[in-house]
Amino acid sequence: MFTEEDMVTQITMEIARALGFGDGDVPTAVNEGDAAIVLGVKPSTLANWRCTGRYNLPFIKSGRLVRYRVVDLAAWIASRRLGGED
Repeated sequence: MFTEEDMVTQITMEIARALGFGDGDVPTAVNEGDAAIVLGVKPSTLANWRCTGRYNLPFIKSGRLVRYRVVDLAAWIASRRLGGED
């Protein structure tokens, strides 16, 4: 039985591998383009979500620079999981 924390850890590793990082080399944060690849959406969709507040997907903004923490992406993906066995 997976706890939500276990699931977030597993998804974090999957994100790192999908972006070409090794298991021991997980980035702390990724840019909007990489986050879009992970989520399977366009960067403009992420911009739309940020502006409208459609989804509660945390992001970091400094000036025009937008970053997404990998652990936040993993937690968001885990929270969207429906069905299946626990």
